[in-house]
Amino acid sequence: QVQLVESGGGLVQAGGSLRLSCAASGIIFSVNAVGWYRQAPGKQRRLVALITRAGGTNYADSVKGRFTISRDNAKNTFYLQMNRLKPEDTAVYYCNAGVTGSADRDYWGQGTQVTVSS
Repeated sequence: QVQLVESGGGLVQAGGSLRLSCAASGIIFSVNAVGWYRQAPGKQRRLVALITRAGGTNYADSVKGRFTISRDNAKNTFYLQMNRLKPEDTAVYYCNAGVTGSADRDYWGQGTQVTVSS
């Protein structure tokens, strides 16, 4: 069994920054691609940023130049640095990881709330 635990969310004013973390634990041989998603009230969950095991990254157009995804493979911990936050970034943020462990599958974290006030 693998668990992903997100942290770092909170309330911030527009223009501010937050750093989200996602720590993976359990039976893990390797963590492959990791994605950060967000879901605003009444909207679908959408991919914000993706990082491969090798470090290749991809971002939604709405966050390019403001958000940075990174990973520490030795710690099985993954990050989303969010700068120049906007009220429209308000959402619950989830991490998703493809894990090779006792099984090969994707896991989701429980989510962390990010609220950006105007």
